[in-house]
Amino acid sequence: MVRKHVIVSGLVQGVFFRDTCRRTAIEHGVSGWVRNLPNGDVEAVFEGTDDSVERLVGWAHHGPRGADVREVEVREEAPEDLRGFEILPTPRGWA
Repeated sequence: MVRKHVIVSGLVQGVFFRDTCRRTAIEHGVSGWVRNLPNGDVEAVFEGTDDSVERLVGWAHHGPRGADVREVEVREEAPEDLRGFEILPTPRGWA
């Protein structure tokens, strides 16, 4: 089990990035979450097998049709044994 925390920058809001990410994660058996950030980026956490998580990280580098991904920051974190994949609300007071 591995966990990757990603921040995706570019034109990634308003292009169904979160919904497509959720559907792609479910298809690959990846747990976690995705949300928009107030600065226009998208943040996501992927947990699962190494191969499945790497597929999602690879997908994040291009996103859905209509997205223009400019940068993807990836950090490894300790898995939290998440179950399911959800779209979270945009955080308030985020800096």
